[in-house]
Amino acid sequence: MLWKYAGPSVYVLLLLSYCAAAAEVAKSEDPTDADNVYANVDDEYVELIQLFADTLDQVDRNYVKDVDRRELMEAAIRGVISKLDPYSNYIAPKDLERFKTGVESEFGGIGIQVSIRDGQLVVSSPLVGTPASQAGIIAGDRITHIEGEKTEGLPLDEVIKKLKGPIGSKVNMTIYHPTTFNSEKLSVGRELVQIETVLGDQRLEGGDWDYMFDHENRIGYVRIASFSRHTADDLHTAITRLLDDGMQGLILDLRSNPGGLLSSAVEICDMFIDEGKIVSTEGRNSPKRVWTAEKNGTLPDFPMVILIDHFSASASEITSACLQDHGRAIIIGERSWGKGSVQNIIELEEGKSALKLTTAGYQRPSGQKIHRFETDTEKDQWGVTPDKGMDVHLSREQKVAYHTYRRQRDHDTIVPHPPAPEPNLSEIDPVLTKGLEYLKTKLSSP
Repeated sequence: MLWKYAGPSVYVLLLLSYCAAAAEVAKSEDPTDADNVYANVDDEYVELIQLFADTLDQVDRNYVKDVDRRELMEAAIRGVISKLDPYSNYIAPKDLERFKTGVESEFGGIGIQVSIRDGQLVVSSPLVGTPASQAGIIAGDRITHIEGEKTEGLPLDEVIKKLKGPIGSKVNMTIYHPTTFNSEKLSVGRELVQIETVLGDQRLEGGDWDYMFDHENRIGYVRIASFSRHTADDLHTAITRLLDDGMQGLILDLRSNPGGLLSSAVEICDMFIDEGKIVSTEGRNSPKRVWTAEKNGTLPDFPMVILIDHFSASASEITSACLQDHGRAIIIGERSWGKGSVQNIIELEEGKSALKLTTAGYQRPSGQKIHRFETDTEKDQWGVTPDKGMDVHLSREQKVAYHTYRRQRDHDTIVPHPPAPEPNLSEIDPVLTKGLEYLKTKLSSP
């Protein structure tokens, strides 16, 4: 043990001096003032910073080998962030430009959305028509290894970085399928992923989607794969076409939808309700924001069902919660994922690095929260729960059958019109069957 202590280095003294000065300023400031940057500085805060500074100083001066100070500090920052949630991240200078501009023009991906739950890397959605979907990866699968490295405990940004790469290259993964209890090794090619977000059940001869699922009862069916910049416009076009064809009821399928842009979800909600709150955000140190509907542009009223499952998240939860609270749609399926947090990008080092930090959470129109925190249990209020009597839970065998059917149908070539009746739909897709039954009953009622 090293007993001799020679005193702190210069940069540690500067850090402690700043904290001491901040503590003095904090005593003279209003602690309730939202603009008071010293509101959280107190004696305990100074003592903890001193502990951190002393530890950093000892490692810097006395560790057996030289350690790069930036690497040491960035590791410490990532350690702090790791105690928060999977959506908060530190973005180092070498990664900042890629984060700002995106990698779509230079790099490819496999077309997959992932989340971390209980330390495991879970597939929340393989996007339709992408290499991941074609390889048989389904929602709920776990990626246990990437290029031979275990994914457990890796930050989400690090995982995404490993999955992306030059177009035409391949990424090697080990996938665990909970539905069959089997693991398999896959080599999936990277492509420039261009996502079609508004889908039907199958295509017409001309290549367009057929959005009218039940031609006899005039029931429309639209799937939203994710919420992108053009999703609201594409959905409006699809529904307008359905209405022109005499649609009487609509099924909106948001299963395995990982979310996307808040603005897209707000626009879609505004199509279906003409007044009232759509969603709001509120945080410990963030002003409350509220998005409300406007009457202009509201679609005609018709019976509507929304299908969700455990992997419906973020923007899909905002949409489901809004239309459920306003009584505009019936929710059928499983309880959603519970991703209702807001991340802000905070510049560090005068813009050289950044912090993606969760600063607020989404509230549905009723005021209840959407986000599921680490301490929440199944008994707590979070996410979106199907309406009474509308829960439909699939067995492992049913999930395998459904995803196999859906993948084959999405990747099949164009089918003739009108579509042939599907055999055993209740066995293949009991959630959709429940939605059809509800709408048929609703439409037949006087």
